[in-house]
Amino acid sequence: MCKFAAQKNKNMKFGVVVFPGSNCDKDMIYVIEKIMEQEVVELWHKDTDLQEVDFIILPGGFSFGDYLRSGAIAKFSPIMKEVIGFANAGGYVMGICNGFQILTESGLLPGALLHNTSHKFICKNTYLKAETKNTLVTNQYTEKAVKIPIAHGEGRYFADDETLKSLVENDQILFKYSDKDGNVTEDVNPNGSLLNIAGVCNADRNVFGMMPHPERAADGELSNKDGKLLFESILNEVMV
Repeated sequence: MCKFAAQKNKNMKFGVVVFPGSNCDKDMIYVIEKIMEQEVVELWHKDTDLQEVDFIILPGGFSFGDYLRSGAIAKFSPIMKEVIGFANAGGYVMGICNGFQILTESGLLPGALLHNTSHKFICKNTYLKAETKNTLVTNQYTEKAVKIPIAHGEGRYFADDETLKSLVENDQILFKYSDKDGNVTEDVNPNGSLLNIAGVCNADRNVFGMMPHPERAADGELSNKDGKLLFESILNEVMV
């Protein structure tokens, strides 16, 4: 259960980590501050002070140019020691796209993100189906598919058979790629992810990762507000 459940009416303070090469940090800050009307601060990758935030977000981009592997260098940034400690103490952490890659590289989430089966960068809208409502970030979703854009070259979720079995049994799969009607089939899988997985959480359900970009689909000016549902799910646990 959300650690904020007993703190109704409490606005949240979000921290968005910025690495060299991040390019979705401003989008995320805009949605949190302007659309969701919550407090948000930037956390530079060399910082060691988390500024008493309630929720940490690792945004998309190309941290350190994606050299070696996506997220492989970013995991050594000073801020990540603090992020890992925060998560291990029960704090909420979410990684979007490159942020998801960093969380798997850091061992905070199971599995890995490999090159797309097409070996091409993919940038397009996709449909997602929430596989569970039993998390902080998905509690407001229904069976209806949502349209969320992706933009990645290394988004193919991979894990060994034992890990996949554990993810299914423990209800840790957040989203799967689907068609517009919510049907999960191989032909709508954009990158070759095992089980069509688009996002997962850890066993303690306080660390979340997904490849699609909800922050790019949360403003009516973009003619798509499907991504706003994720942020509404988070705030649903802390607001009356």
